[in-house]
Amino acid sequence: MSERKAVMGTALGPMVIAACDRYLPAGNRITDDDLAPRLLPAPARAAVRVPFVRRFLAWGADRWVPGLWAAMLCRKRYADEQVRAALESGIDQVVVLGAGLDTRACRLVVPKARAYELDLAGNIARKHARLSDVFGRLPDGLTLVPIDFDRDDVAAALADDGFRVERPAMFVWEAVTQYLSEDGVRATLSSLSGAAPGSRLIFTYLLQDFLDGTELYGGGRMYRRFVAQQRIFRFGLHPGDVAGLLAPYGWIEREQVGTEDYLERYVRPAGRERGLAAPTPVERFVYAEKA
Repeated sequence: MSERKAVMGTALGPMVIAACDRYLPAGNRITDDDLAPRLLPAPARAAVRVPFVRRFLAWGADRWVPGLWAAMLCRKRYADEQVRAALESGIDQVVVLGAGLDTRACRLVVPKARAYELDLAGNIARKHARLSDVFGRLPDGLTLVPIDFDRDDVAAALADDGFRVERPAMFVWEAVTQYLSEDGVRATLSSLSGAAPGSRLIFTYLLQDFLDGTELYGGGRMYRRFVAQQRIFRFGLHPGDVAGLLAPYGWIEREQVGTEDYLERYVRPAGRERGLAAPTPVERFVYAEKA
């Protein structure tokens, strides 16, 4: 399997997890994505309807990395909240970098604001097909843009599709940076450095000590497959290095969230603390603003 195909293959898993949460009572859901089950391919859509399958999938994810299931649910909830907050502040264009099968643009953004979803060409083609099956066509206000973040210029791709650089935007960069080289991460940040003041950026990153193999957080299986063997996890950070990474590109770090934040904000209020392993600390979320 080529590196690109391996990366593309990771787009399905998070949406399966989001779809599974939809089958819980409303008060126990961490994320509430009514579109996730509909956007899944037919076999996965049928599978997540079965309670035993949902339990087995959660068990398998946490065997892979303890707390992975909860972390993905919390990650999606946090991103949803940040997008809602941006829209409520008056931002009227949202850019999802590495969109995969994510439904956020369709659920929260269009048609009241403009949405752009950027991803590898194969993922964009699959997304176009699934949205066309569900809605009969692409939703109004949504533009799908094929791109390779390690090779292509984000700003140029957006400009070609009508993005208004003079207006503030919300940029969502969820579960992407680990697949890029450091040059690719910096090239994307450089492209976003021209964003209008008041723009917002959220992005996830993996802890550098996990990538170095010095602390695996119980995720040895994931490390061996994605770091040591396939080598598709390539970029990580130490939490204290985030502000320094962002500053040259005009972004100011406002918040980082991880395990304890997720437990306090999402897991405990949903009554899920006993039923879920605590969200893994391997991945953190950052919120930043453009100066």
